Amino acid sequence: MRPAEPRYLEEPRGRWQGLAGAVALPRSTQDVAVILRACAAARVGVVPWGGGTGLVGGQLQPEGPAPLVLSLERMAAVRGIYPDENVLVVEAGMVLADVQGHAASVGRLFPLSLAAEGTCRIGGNLATNAGGLNVLRYGNARDLCLGIEAVLPDGSVFNGLKRLRKDNTGYDLRHLLIGAEGTLGVITAASLRLYPQPGVIGTALMAVESPDAALRLLSLAQLRLSGMVSAFELIGRMGLEFLAEKMPEVKCPIAPSDWMVLIEIGLPEGFGAAEDHLAGLFEAGLEAGLVSDGVIAASEAQRFGLWRIREAIPEANRMIGAVSSHDISVPLSLVPEFIAKAGPRLAQIDAFRINCFGHLGDGNLHYNVFPMAGRSRKDHEHQRDAVKECVHDLVDELGGSVSAEHGLGRLKVDDLERYGDPGKLAAMRAIKAALDPSGIMNPGAVLRGEA
Repeated sequence: MRPAEPRYLEEPRGRWQGLAGAVALPRSTQDVAVILRACAAARVGVVPWGGGTGLVGGQLQPEGPAPLVLSLERMAAVRGIYPDENVLVVEAGMVLADVQGHAASVGRLFPLSLAAEGTCRIGGNLATNAGGLNVLRYGNARDLCLGIEAVLPDGSVFNGLKRLRKDNTGYDLRHLLIGAEGTLGVITAASLRLYPQPGVIGTALMAVESPDAALRLLSLAQLRLSGMVSAFELIGRMGLEFLAEKMPEVKCPIAPSDWMVLIEIGLPEGFGAAEDHLAGLFEAGLEAGLVSDGVIAASEAQRFGLWRIREAIPEANRMIGAVSSHDISVPLSLVPEFIAKAGPRLAQIDAFRINCFGHLGDGNLHYNVFPMAGRSRKDHEHQRDAVKECVHDLVDELGGSVSAEHGLGRLKVDDLERYGDPGKLAAMRAIKAALDPSGIMNPGAVLRGEA
């Protein structure tokens, strides 16, 4: 153990500062078990730490008795790779980009992909059930995991590291621990599902008339390319304006429009050129009145340039400084209604700039609210709660979720209580009490009152 370095006590948005009595860096699952047994006996809180990239404060504790920060960064080994089974077994401290690299080394794809993949770690990805860019085709982190090994709050080890697609032997503790954000135990290793790498990849940026047109284009793409659409990202004009203001080196190759979509497809060998399929989609969209302009990447460099637009938007957002950021999802058919209603409701609070973008293919929007030019987020700090409530109330009205892919952490504990189903909340509290009766695991995250 050692004193906590600043990186263990900070979070990307700079809203909170964490506490830590010490940092533990175990090298094995048995080390983790020893640590948790000692913490349980002493009733010392434990905050699991992955790459520190979480956006909802799940990786730090800002108040209460100083906890032990538990980092698995030294546990980053490959335990086994089985190309014929499409399975990779790794320890939880492996950086996501390295997981992808090990899969690629045997001609396979691990499709979980997010902006922080060079820093975040697979244990944290599973603990938060991370989403990212390819959920439309491959699912969330939960869908990419066949088995896990974990240490429970009393220090006992759950040896669930199987490579099976079918295992109906009672309660599925794997799915209980995935998405629990370290409140029920510490994931130490995982059996991950791999896929064949697409033979050809195609990427296009298309200007659409409206969010409704974007949805109709998505439906058209799925009809024409069933099962081969990997990503379908919505980009609003404000995102491009922020890039022009803060990151002018990131260029859009077509004239900006109010709404654009970034589409990526992956095809097996023998299905023809990806560019031809995307050109056919554009022509069909143009004929249907859905698209007005577009560009199809003709090289890997052009493909990188198109993705750079989408990936740079959050960077520009941070430079502007949001009043309130929202990771929400609504049923796909209601996305246009949400966008149409949210802006006017927020205008009743104050004048704001809104940057709406995200993973349209799975209904997940990043709906971020910013001060007008010449003002800063500090000018609206007194309105932040009202802004969040306004957005989340509308999400709830439309049958959506106030946490689509970032988790609850400590930021959204109130939201879970406000919008969560009472029966689900009661069951969650009962599970927490049964597995962690002393409340040592990530105190204050997800559920209130475990500090």
